[in-house]
Amino acid sequence: MKIKSSYTLSAANLFLSLCLFCGNAHAQDNSQNRLNALSDTPATLHTASTDFTSSSLDNSNLPDAPQASQQSHDSSSAAAQGEGQQTKRILGIFPNFRAVSANVHLPPQTVKEKFLTATQDSFDYSALLLPAFTAGIDQATNDTPEFHQGAAGYARYYWHSFVDQASENYFVEFIGPVLTHEDNRYYTLGSGGFLKRAEYSISRVVITRNDAGNETFNISEIVGAGAAAGISNLYYPSRERTFGNTASKWGSSIGIDAGTFLVHEFWPDINHALFHVKKSTN
Repeated sequence: MKIKSSYTLSAANLFLSLCLFCGNAHAQDNSQNRLNALSDTPATLHTASTDFTSSSLDNSNLPDAPQASQQSHDSSSAAAQGEGQQTKRILGIFPNFRAVSANVHLPPQTVKEKFLTATQDSFDYSALLLPAFTAGIDQATNDTPEFHQGAAGYARYYWHSFVDQASENYFVEFIGPVLTHEDNRYYTLGSGGFLKRAEYSISRVVITRNDAGNETFNISEIVGAGAAAGISNLYYPSRERTFGNTASKWGSSIGIDAGTFLVHEFWPDINHALFHVKKSTN
């Protein structure tokens, strides 16, 4: 019995030792697996975070960059188009038909368009105002004594001034441009300082565009104004048909046109300052 009990104890001790050994081994395996799982988790999280971040950056760059560039281009184009916007009339009264807004490119004028421009400037209702003003000045200074004073004298001054204006318009805006293939429109500069724009506008009496869009000497203005002044000798009294009077009319016509171009250039700014008109972006 003692032998069997010792074997039994030995077997029990061996069984317990195996159980403890297996338990320790299983615990070690579980601990190792947990450590491996914990060590793999940060790498997985880091990889996922890196992929998400790069994907977010890539996705954010794709749609936004072109939109920003397009908006910048559109705003700059709108700003450029917004400068020097002309209206058909100045103060709603005086014709401004020949003025072209800044940064606007138009096709060449046809013969009909040149004729209509001269006709509009000559027979528009506002065309009655300038001859009335010049007739008053001429009568007050007794510029042509043969016309005398009073209402009848003013009427003579008036119709002569009106014919002078119409004749000059047709020579400068229709006959001259058709023969020389020149553009009778005024193209607004619209940007730069006052002196630069003033110099540009006044220089248009000697520089214009031809039908091809290139700058050229303004034959229509210089020669056309001279021709109109020469034609006026046909309907003025013989005493007034001198070279000095003809040259004076020639110079006055060119000076009036230079002043008109100056008004054309700065009218958009004056219009905006007086009436707070928003500049068009169309």
